[in-house]
Amino acid sequence: MIDAATIKKIREVTGAGMLDCKKALEATEGDWDKALAWLKEKGLANADKKADRETNEGYIGSYVHATGKIGALVELQCETDFVARNDEFKALAQEIAMQVAAMDPQDEAELLAMEMIKRGEETVEQAIKALSGKIGEKMALGRFVRLQLA
Repeated sequence: MIDAATIKKIREVTGAGMLDCKKALEATEGDWDKALAWLKEKGLANADKKADRETNEGYIGSYVHATGKIGALVELQCETDFVARNDEFKALAQEIAMQVAAMDPQDEAELLAMEMIKRGEETVEQAIKALSGKIGEKMALGRFVRLQLA
């Protein structure tokens, strides 16, 4: 039997719904690490189901290095203006902008394949899909630009 406190704790860590957290814990016989992996996999699968939806809204994340000599803008797209105003969505756009400023990717494919600076082994593409699965809307990387003073 999975207790409510454990369900609440995994929900706080993942942001997933209560029912999903309960299902994950039941499916993994209460194993915390396996439940986290189960929820992550479910979130990625949900993100893939939304692939054919249109992303007509979004947010432009920005980052300027402390020196003021390098900066980046990143367009992160979503389906609704409600999600575009979400703090986690905006934070991800800004985190990707920092990634662009630091790593200077040459194209979208290179950026999507990069490991996130702040997240260890998670790539930019995986971070977008994870948030998409959590929030329940399709998200996509749009345009990006990096500027550097000579």
